[in-house]
Amino acid sequence: MAFAEQSNSNIEIKEEQNDVNNYRNFKQIVNTFYNEELDEIDNTEEIILKNKGTIKIEPKIIYDKFSGDMKVEFKIGNKKMYKLKDLSEFYTRMMEKEFYKYGEKLQFVHTREMFEEQSKPLLDFILQYSEIIKYANSNSNSNYRYYGKALNDTSIILGNSGIDDLFDVLKGKKVEFQKDYNTEEIELTDNQPKIEFRLKKVGNEQYAIIPNVEIFKVTIFKGKDYKYVLTNKKLYRCTKEFEKSNLKLLELFRQNYMTEVLLGKTELTQLFSIIIPKVKDAIVIENMTEEEIEQYKPRELQTKVYLDFDKNDFLTAKVKFVYEENEFNPLEEKLKLNFPRNMIQETKALNLFRKTGFMFDSKNLQFILPDNDKIYEFLSDDINFYMQKFDVLATEKFKNKQIRQPKMGSLGVRVENDLLSIDLKNIDIDSKELEEIMAKYALKKKYHRLKDGSFIDLEDNKEIEFLNKLATGMDLNYNELENGEIKLPVNRTLYLDQLLKGIKGTEVRKNEEYKKIVNGLNKDQLEEMKVPKNLESILRYYQKTGFKWLKTLDSYKFGGILADDMGLRKNNSDVIYYCRLCTKCR
Repeated sequence: MAFAEQSNSNIEIKEEQNDVNNYRNFKQIVNTFYNEELDEIDNTEEIILKNKGTIKIEPKIIYDKFSGDMKVEFKIGNKKMYKLKDLSEFYTRMMEKEFYKYGEKLQFVHTREMFEEQSKPLLDFILQYSEIIKYANSNSNSNYRYYGKALNDTSIILGNSGIDDLFDVLKGKKVEFQKDYNTEEIELTDNQPKIEFRLKKVGNEQYAIIPNVEIFKVTIFKGKDYKYVLTNKKLYRCTKEFEKSNLKLLELFRQNYMTEVLLGKTELTQLFSIIIPKVKDAIVIENMTEEEIEQYKPRELQTKVYLDFDKNDFLTAKVKFVYEENEFNPLEEKLKLNFPRNMIQETKALNLFRKTGFMFDSKNLQFILPDNDKIYEFLSDDINFYMQKFDVLATEKFKNKQIRQPKMGSLGVRVENDLLSIDLKNIDIDSKELEEIMAKYALKKKYHRLKDGSFIDLEDNKEIEFLNKLATGMDLNYNELENGEIKLPVNRTLYLDQLLKGIKGTEVRKNEEYKKIVNGLNKDQLEEMKVPKNLESILRYYQKTGFKWLKTLDSYKFGGILADDMGLRKNNSDVIYYCRLCTKCR
């Protein structure tokens, strides 16, 4: 038996040795792949540490003058630069932090830390526009694709916004720029280009305006918010002032294919009054003395405006332009004036009248404003601006037709013979126009124009608001308001008192009976009211309060409404319920 067990044990040992021999090759393969993986991990970590913060980006701007298109391509690397051939794939690698090998000299994990600091703004620019390219190419209809793609993956086409964005990133740096198949290095700068024009005397009475640059050797780009000038290996971002003066004049020369502009002595007045004020320092004057220049410079313009109302209550404005001792109406035709005028200021002044809504009255050589809305707007707002810009003079007729705020003056209220009387005789509104005024107020109109031509402001007008609430709240017609005195039931006293609190600056005269009612309806008087003894023990607290309130109203001959929920039982003969509105529910 022992021998059999020993034999079995030997067999098991041999089988285990056979298993080891049989699987040795498999384990060798496993070890090989495992060690390679470890080597690759170690190598990747080494690459990350080695390249961290060293990857740089170099842009290249390419301009096609025939199509007017501008695009930008990119290279990345450190020891050796590699062209970014697919911006969509680069965007994906950055989003997924992918390890990628561009060549023997460049392989790295695509994270932001791998790039040098000065290249990170450009990296953000690439990612922003590459995302657009990727989205457009993955979602566009194949019928509209160019060779299978909507947008080119190798470069970013610079639209107006793209030019502005790229300049913000590269400002102050030098970059490669390709134009007409020639590549040069240019600098992007915020300084203004040296573009100006010279006014020269080229004959006895002839002058010439000549640019200091060859106009067609200057390239102009238009961004979304700025214009750019490329000249002398620099790309300039122009200020708005430069764009509206020097650059505008240059573009006029280019549009008309002019290398110089000739003008005679008689045109110098227009040059100094129209062109030079607009282009400011763009024109440098040569060969002219200060005395000569002063002859053609326009004098300071003073504008006088005379405001009035005509027989139709239309607003009129007569205009006078004044240059020192010379005064004239600019609306007259064929004026013979022998002094330089400031045509820019004159045009601005006349345009202001047109913008305000004035029309030209050719018969009377003046401006006229016939529209009530425009007149009201002028009187309430525009006139303040006119007074800042011009010398404004007004007739007495104009002064009497201004915007008014009607006042009550004083108002009398009294209670007599169980009636409430309201005296409105002192309000400074013609009672015959009151109904029309209140109708305009109800329609939320801004104003009402009275028959005398003046205006009443209906916005935020406490007096008109008081009259409106008085009429609507007390169910009055406007004929009753026109009489100047209103008679109402005495139970309207408290409502009137609330309305009177809304008008300030008005003297309100109240008789003693009125004061007694207003001052008497308070908590103290309510407490003084007694509940009959036979009800004292059966009424709850709130029922006693209701009883006292009804008795108080009755003492002033006021009406009230009793709700069943109070539990006072209207059919209880011991509880008296008074209603001054009718007798059915007594």
